[in-house]
Amino acid sequence: MIVNGKIVLVTAANRGIGQALAEEALRRGAARVYAGTRRPLAHPDPRVSPLILDVTSTEQVKAAAGQVGTLDILINNAGIALYDDLTDRTALERSLEVNLFGPYDMIQAFLPHLTRSRGAIVNNVSLMALAPLPLTPSYALSKAAAFNLTQSLRALLAGRGVRVHAALTGPVDTDMTQGFEIPKASPQSVARAIFDAVENGEEDIFPDPMSASVADNWRSGPAKVLERDQAAFVA
Repeated sequence: MIVNGKIVLVTAANRGIGQALAEEALRRGAARVYAGTRRPLAHPDPRVSPLILDVTSTEQVKAAAGQVGTLDILINNAGIALYDDLTDRTALERSLEVNLFGPYDMIQAFLPHLTRSRGAIVNNVSLMALAPLPLTPSYALSKAAAFNLTQSLRALLAGRGVRVHAALTGPVDTDMTQGFEIPKASPQSVARAIFDAVENGEEDIFPDPMSASVADNWRSGPAKVLERDQAAFVA
């Protein structure tokens, strides 16, 4: 999936990783970038088409799918991270609403477009899908569910020619990680690594130094072997 000449949609494209992904798609020659944001967005590049898009709004998701005629790459980047200790069910429900059901609804709405183009889906699921940070357990739990969703759809959609990628992103220098005094990758470097991996056909993407440190063990480990073995039941 070479980005040049393709049509890309990025959710939460107004800042952080989402903004970097939109700019990187433009740099690589995307024919059009649909920038999904909850508020109006102005962009100087005529190839950018803003979409008012809250991924938790069924009406806005359906409206966006109606506005987009053709789509090659859907990037589910929108997410929410709340500090909690799993005593508040509301925090967990909100995390699942945005981080799990948001991508699910986007994929269902845009799947006809992606099937026609034999396109690709990228879900930014976070390295916490593999191991939680106990300060944000609802976030980690929702991202683990989103990763399982990604793995399931990878097998279920392969027959339609749609590829499904998981970006297991570690700490990135965005609003979400403010207050954490730890090494962080830049959003721009993460965006470059994600598109590099999509163009190379990598299923699971480890786009920063922390996530890259576990990449080899994951790709050759028993969990990945089990995923492939169980996917064969669908094939």
